[in-house]
Amino acid sequence: MWTPENRGRYDRSKLRYPSDLTDAEWVLVEPLIPPGKPGGNKRTVVERAVVNGVMYILSTGCQWSALPKDLPPKSTVNDYLRRWDEDGTLERIHHALYVLCREQARRDASPTAAIIDSQSVKSAEKGGAGIDPPGYDAGKKIKGKKRHVLVDTQGLLMQAVVHAADIQDRDGGVLLMSTLFGLYPFLLKLYADSGYQGAKFQDGLKAACGQVNLEIVRRCDRHRFVVLPKRWIVERTIAWLNRCRRLAKDWECLNRSGLCFLRWASVRLMLRRLCRISK
Repeated sequence: MWTPENRGRYDRSKLRYPSDLTDAEWVLVEPLIPPGKPGGNKRTVVERAVVNGVMYILSTGCQWSALPKDLPPKSTVNDYLRRWDEDGTLERIHHALYVLCREQARRDASPTAAIIDSQSVKSAEKGGAGIDPPGYDAGKKIKGKKRHVLVDTQGLLMQAVVHAADIQDRDGGVLLMSTLFGLYPFLLKLYADSGYQGAKFQDGLKAACGQVNLEIVRRCDRHRFVVLPKRWIVERTIAWLNRCRRLAKDWECLNRSGLCFLRWASVRLMLRRLCRISK
C-alpha cells in the first residue's frame, strides 16, 4: 500500500533520473552484458549509460530525439538495444533475474502453474514498407497489436509474444506456448479465460507442452465486481508493465521491437523487486 511509511522503499529522488539504475541494480545486470568484440579499438561506450538510456525511453515514452544530452546519443542507445535483442543478451538478463526473483520468493526456478492472457493496444500513426501490419480486434474495437503474456503465480513475466490484434486469443496462445522450447520443464497447470476454450487451443497446447493441463476460469455472472481466481494475477502484471509509458501505445514498426521493450519493462520490474529497500 502507498503509505508514508512505505514510500521510502520506492524513493529514487537521489538519482539523476528516476529511471536510472541504482548501484545495486547495476551489480545484477553488469555480469550479464557481453564484453566487446576482440580486435580493433577498445569499447568506449559505457554500458551502464546505455542501459540508463533504454530505461529512460521505456519509462518516459519520449521520442528518440528527445533523449537527454547527458545520456549516450540516440543512435548508440538504439544500436545496443537492437544488438542485445538479436544476440540473446536481453533474454539471458531476463531469465537470470527471473530465477533470482523466484529464489527470493523461496520458489523453485521452474514454476508448476502459469496464467495466460492478452492485451490489445492501439497502434500509432505509421506506415511504409518493412513494417509488421496491425490488425483489428473486433471484440475490444482496437486497431493495433496484441501482447500475449504468460506469468507465474508471483506475477512475474515468463514469456511473451507480440502479434497483430486480429489474431484470436486461442491462436496467439498456441503461438506463445510454442515459443517456450522446454524452458519451464515442470509446468503442469495453465489458467486462462474463456477466450482460450475449445479443442483448437487444447490440441495446440498438447502439441507444444504435452503435460500441461488447461483450466478455464470463467467470468462470474453476478452484477458486481468479483475477483476471479488466478486471472487477477496476470491482469495485475499487465498493469505493472503499463507503468512504462513506452507501452501505453504501440509505437514500434516491428513486433520484435515491441517485444523487446516489453521484456525490458519486465527487467525493470524485477530489478526493483530484487533491490527494494527493506524497512
